[in-house]
Amino acid sequence: MHIGFWDYVTFLALVILGVGFILFLVLIAGLPGRIAVARNHPDAEAVNLMGWAGAFAIVPWFQAFIWAFKPTYVVDIRRAPPEERAAILEEIARLTGRTAEGRTPEHGPAGSEKDQGAS
Repeated sequence: MHIGFWDYVTFLALVILGVGFILFLVLIAGLPGRIAVARNHPDAEAVNLMGWAGAFAIVPWFQAFIWAFKPTYVVDIRRAPPEERAAILEEIARLTGRTAEGRTPEHGPAGSEKDQGAS
């Protein structure tokens, strides 16, 4: 059996389709988490985890997708509402790798020894 030019083109097309399908699955699995982060959802990390875990079982993925759009009004009784909003923005910034003002941090992660200073 001889493997010709068109056989190699077929193999290349199958590899490209396979890689494209895997990338599509990765994009779809992370979609609820990206939506939750973009909407400043207070449970963005939980939505993200549920989206990835639910990618293997379809129903939890749909629940995470709906949860990402659900408006939530979380008030932590330990904080006043402005402090709660600031805490949510800090959590979203941590998840996206940016500071609360939208800049990329210039030093290590929050809570590192440099940040604590003379505590």
